Amino acid sequence: MMKNIELAKKIKELRTKKGFSQDELSIATQLNLRTIQRIESGETEPRGDTLKRLAAALQVTPDELIDWTEEEDTTVLMFLNISALSFIVFPLLGVIIPFVLWVSKKDKIKKLNVTGKKLLNFQITWCIIFFTMNVLYFMAFMFKKKISSSFIPGLGGTESFILLIPILYGLNIIIIVFNAIRSYKNKTVIYQPAIPFLR
Repeated sequence: MMKNIELAKKIKELRTKKGFSQDELSIATQLNLRTIQRIESGETEPRGDTLKRLAAALQVTPDELIDWTEEEDTTVLMFLNISALSFIVFPLLGVIIPFVLWVSKKDKIKKLNVTGKKLLNFQITWCIIFFTMNVLYFMAFMFKKKISSSFIPGLGGTESFILLIPILYGLNIIIIVFNAIRSYKNKTVIYQPAIPFLR
């Protein structure tokens, strides 16, 4: 209901700015007067063709009208980020749980669509790195091949490879918490590095 009221206010505001009466908007959109009155009173929510006609008459895009109906809720944005910590239980949960939340709320909360895409791109990228490393290590173990190169001074290749797993987990936790705080403060999230699977 709150969503309908916000949209109703915006349509009425745009109509007034254009200097249209309800009758004139009815003619411009080819919608009957009663429909315009119901929309502006918040009794009904315009969808599909009705939304397109209103947007065209008011000289805005349908997406712009939809954006005005989105609520601002930084707590939900923060929770979306925090939900990715489920990767600690099992890596793929860090993708699945945020994805479910993103799909269910992306058109209802401001910034959630963009935040969700950035978060999911990062988590998918992280999972690819994580599982690739585990496959390589498993193959090296199966074929009894020693990992010769080391990126940590003082440690052998195999030891460095094993130590990289908790490092990956630690970095993921830090980045998630950092962005959860940014979301709560209504700031843009920074999830890097990430392959842009979702654009």
